[in-house]
Amino acid sequence: MIPELGHYALVLALVVALVQSVIPLWGAARRDAAMMEVGRTAAYCQFAALALAFGALTYAHVVSDFSVLNVVENSHTDKPMLYKVAGVWGNHEGSLVLWVFILALFGALVAAFGRNLPASLRARVLAVQGMIGVGFLWFMVATSNPFTRVDPAPLNGHDLNPLLQDPGLAFHPPFLYLGYVGFSLCFSFAAGALIEGRVDAAWARWVRPWALIAWSSLTLGIAMGSWWSYYTLGWGGWWFWDPVENASLMPWLAGTALLHSAIVVEKRDTLKSWTILLAIVTFTLSLMGTFLVRSGVLTSVHAFASDPARGVFILALLVVATGGGLLLYALRAPVLKAGGLFAPVSREGGLVLNNLLLSTACATVFLGTLYPLFMDAVGGGKISIGPPFFNATFVPLMVPVVAVMALGPLLSWKRADLAGVLGRLKIAALVGVVAALAGLWLAGTKPVLAVLALGLAGWAVMGAVVDVADRIRLFRMPLSDSISRARHLPRGAWGTAIAHAGLGVAVAGMVGTSAWTTEAIQVLHIGQSVDVAGYSFRLDSVAEAPGPNYTARRAVLTVTRNGDFVATLAPEQRFYPVTRMTTTGAAIHTNFFSDLYAVVGEPAPDGTGYNTRFYRHPLVPWIWVGSILMMAGGLVSLSDRRLRVGVPLKRAVPRAAAAVPPAPAE
Repeated sequence: MIPELGHYALVLALVVALVQSVIPLWGAARRDAAMMEVGRTAAYCQFAALALAFGALTYAHVVSDFSVLNVVENSHTDKPMLYKVAGVWGNHEGSLVLWVFILALFGALVAAFGRNLPASLRARVLAVQGMIGVGFLWFMVATSNPFTRVDPAPLNGHDLNPLLQDPGLAFHPPFLYLGYVGFSLCFSFAAGALIEGRVDAAWARWVRPWALIAWSSLTLGIAMGSWWSYYTLGWGGWWFWDPVENASLMPWLAGTALLHSAIVVEKRDTLKSWTILLAIVTFTLSLMGTFLVRSGVLTSVHAFASDPARGVFILALLVVATGGGLLLYALRAPVLKAGGLFAPVSREGGLVLNNLLLSTACATVFLGTLYPLFMDAVGGGKISIGPPFFNATFVPLMVPVVAVMALGPLLSWKRADLAGVLGRLKIAALVGVVAALAGLWLAGTKPVLAVLALGLAGWAVMGAVVDVADRIRLFRMPLSDSISRARHLPRGAWGTAIAHAGLGVAVAGMVGTSAWTTEAIQVLHIGQSVDVAGYSFRLDSVAEAPGPNYTARRAVLTVTRNGDFVATLAPEQRFYPVTRMTTTGAAIHTNFFSDLYAVVGEPAPDGTGYNTRFYRHPLVPWIWVGSILMMAGGLVSLSDRRLRVGVPLKRAVPRAAAAVPPAPAE
């Protein structure tokens, strides 16, 4: 009964989405307030229906209802409860339910908190959200019903892919989808503004909170996926330039450019057409990620489906959404007013440079990801584009992004004094030099580029600190006054500084582990030791250990340095009897400056030793610390009250008041 109720709710949500996509749009064209109000009501109803559907599917997984095919294929009675719940979205059909549920959630949030929006714009935004919902709900009802029954019901299920039975992967998809689907609202706002023919500072202020929510969620989702890859797959890396990894990176890059571009629209009423285009492109790249993991064109642990019919449907949806958005842009963007002028050396100029570099980097990843797929599709043979290509093209483009990041917030609007700004960044330059020298001292001169990149990371982190210190006039006025200014500093300024510092910290982690990792691969017998980067790893024992739905071969390692005890590590291999799969679990000891990483694999051919792999990863924890800081910066910026109030109206100023000079802007 519960699955049928969930199926009914999906069909009801499709009908409501159709209403939401037509009537508010018609009402906005006729200026009919009652018809426009239907958009809000439909958004609430669609959210309620999809909450019911999502709850019904979750219930079926939690109680192990094996009369539902989705539960049979992705669950088992012995599976821990966390992974029973995660199994809801750990498959194609269930992940689509989560996708449309989040889509409806964002629509309901606009309906609830968008009361300060013009009624016509709100109606058009909700209508576009409804159209997106129609596409995905139709796809689900037609080809991907998560409530398909099995008769007779089996006694047990096939279990979830063991690689997905991990806390990191349990929470990684929801945050990733919050990012992907969050950018649908930016797309809807862009389409609504194009239909209205008006983009102004108020529009940018309405878009920025949703862009911040999406960007922060996507940042955390990517970081969690990277962390899972690092400690679960047992290969010792945190990023492989896998096509599905790239599919999440591309909207993140475009979304970062969108966030910065929207600031220029809000503050200086310029870059309107470019910002609208970025909103369309960012959501298009989000849809592309959906296509890649569900079309069957990729074979990956991230991929959900391999049915070509489903791939064609999603490709058609991608073409309609992208083509419709770009056609609307081509027709309506020319009517948008250009906005004010600015000098190349200005904050606007810095943000334009930021956008150009990020967009070019995104295009590079796009080309490297899709070109092999395109060549294979047209019969050009299978080619491989791997890390060397991306490291040689993407990384050089991101170097100036990080370098300019410290300059941008200190530049004035419209026209700036570059020499003066560089003078205020002397301390940041000094910290960069110290960081580079520390790299030389700790790791030697090779590779030289890594040492320079470490200095660049120090420059970026200290640049964010200098930005805040400059705003509160630290050491230029009494400390109590600086503290008072810090308390009243807009949260957006704090969020920007935290996010920029977070990127600098993450860059340092990426540089450290990429350039100076030490690796040792060998066969060890019980009692034997091996030295890695000054640490001694001794294999003490290997024994069987039972798990809830697996059996494990667990090793015990003692790590010492100069005879002093450092840590006990217990890596293991798990065998899942239901799926007949073996997974490798690494053991990690961290002091937040480096990780000691150990993997013990299969027994050696002689039957008395074990294949082992040990690493020392300098600075690798900083990758995820920096990612968390970036996400936190986005959330702090989101809490800025200026994003919750309208743009102040310009009023006539009495002559007497006009004679009084304004207070200096922050």
